[in-house]
Amino acid sequence: PLCAPQGSRGELLLSLCYNPSANSIVVNIIKARNLKAMDIGGTSDPYVKVWLMYKDKRVEKKKTVVMKRCLNPVFNESFSFDIPTERLRETTIVITVMDKDRLSRNDVIGKVGHGRVPTTVEAK
Repeated sequence: PLCAPQGSRGELLLSLCYNPSANSIVVNIIKARNLKAMDIGGTSDPYVKVWLMYKDKRVEKKKTVVMKRCLNPVFNESFSFDIPTERLRETTIVITVMDKDRLSRNDVIGKVGHGRVPTTVEAK
């Protein structure tokens, strides 16, 4: 479940796979369900941002396509990041589900962080 102070914002299904021989991690953004409606019409235009962080500094960002007027989007997108083994303990993956807005700033629907790849998960 996406972590948010005001109750449930929905759920995000994803997978993480670290390949030590290639020094890379693959983040698969599979689907979301029951996302909170952020737009006046009772829907959202969700997309997912994936940040690779090293020592609390943003290193690389990738994002999915925007799914128009959808509270249960299916993304099925994979992102690969190169992470040398010696940097693994100080690397964090931050995943944010956003609502795309044309006239104002995009809204955060929810956020999840995965620290010290791949041993623990923490909500942010």
